[in-house]
Amino acid sequence: MNTAAGMKVVTTRKEIQAIATKLKKEGKSIGFVPTMGFLHEGHLALAERARKENDFVFMSIFVNPLQFGPNEDFERYPRDAEGDRKKAETAGVDVLFIPTSEEMYPHPLSVQMKVTKRTDVLCGRKRPGHFDGVAAVLTKLFHLIQPDRAYFGLKDAQQVAVVEGLVRDYDFPVEIVPVGIVREKDGLAKSSRNVYLSEAERKEAPELYKSLQIANKAVEEGERNPEKIISIAKQHLKTHTNGKIDYVELYSYPELQPVAELRGRSILAIAVQFEKARLIDNIIFEI
Repeated sequence: MNTAAGMKVVTTRKEIQAIATKLKKEGKSIGFVPTMGFLHEGHLALAERARKENDFVFMSIFVNPLQFGPNEDFERYPRDAEGDRKKAETAGVDVLFIPTSEEMYPHPLSVQMKVTKRTDVLCGRKRPGHFDGVAAVLTKLFHLIQPDRAYFGLKDAQQVAVVEGLVRDYDFPVEIVPVGIVREKDGLAKSSRNVYLSEAERKEAPELYKSLQIANKAVEEGERNPEKIISIAKQHLKTHTNGKIDYVELYSYPELQPVAELRGRSILAIAVQFEKARLIDNIIFEI
């Protein structure tokens, strides 16, 4: 085990499980923040929330190959190991788990996870197998770290919905804590992929959030027709960005089912493809 000024950095499954088991036997609570690294304020907000609610904070940094499709950006996914360590420590992480792919998957999996609900809409529609990979790695991490609470950002609200389903269906003894989207001053949702935006695209990118705000204003003024709400957001995106709209969709949340009329909890989610970066954002309505 390496120790960086109080924060333990662990690279093996055996060691992370031993630390977690010892803490659980001592009656300590563990908050867990799973990430793929290249940490930004969104990730750090998760760690800071975990810090307030648990005795110990664990974070994992692992770019999980199982959740990348054959034409996706696994190799070029941004990485910054040294910067991540410093940021994690500053955010109050006690134990940082950074395994290699060979450590996490020493042999081919003999049991495959298959997510069958909440995946055929939004980003999941064009990423077959993505959430299967998410479910597989989280199942391993939850077993290794034994967290009382696990923290996920609502920027990827579909992932939160899938993880909540996984935990509910398989009785994992862990509470899933969704945390609100952390934004730049101009409203752009923080993302590891924002670094790929050109200067001109970066100026347009805040219009994603503005489109959601305009739609939200319509809802506050009484609009309940999903098609009209979608149209409002889509029109703003078409007018104010040169990116290609991947989707603008509205569903019940977290079920991610179509709705005829806005009621209860719903999500309006958008994705826009710029030249080298695909950005997502969303807003959740409570009616």
